[in-house]
Amino acid sequence: MPKNVRRPDAENPEWTAEEMRRARPLLEVLPKETAAAVRRYRGQRGPQKRPTKDLISLRVDRDVLAAYRATGAGWQRRVNDVLRSYAKRRGLAPPPAIRSK
Repeated sequence: MPKNVRRPDAENPEWTAEEMRRARPLLEVLPKETAAAVRRYRGQRGPQKRPTKDLISLRVDRDVLAAYRATGAGWQRRVNDVLRSYAKRRGLAPPPAIRSK
C-alpha cells in the first residue's frame, strides 16, 4: 500500500520553526565545484571538449538505419566512424578552409 505523501513519516519529519531559521541555502553549503554545476541551467553544456559537429539531414535506407540503431547507444558515432573510414580510404580530403575577409 502506498504511503500518504502528505503526512510526514519517522524518517522525514516536518521541520520545526527553529530548524527553518537555522537553515542555509544549499549553494552556500555545497563545495564550489558542485555549486557551479548546480547553477547551470538544464540543457546547458560546459566548455566544448571536442570539435563541434554539423547537424545535417541525410536520407538513409530504413534497413541500414534500423541496423545501426539496433546496436544501441552510440550508433550515430559509429555511423560517423564508418563514413570517416570510407573517406580516408578513398582519399577524400576536406575542402580548404574558407578564409573570412
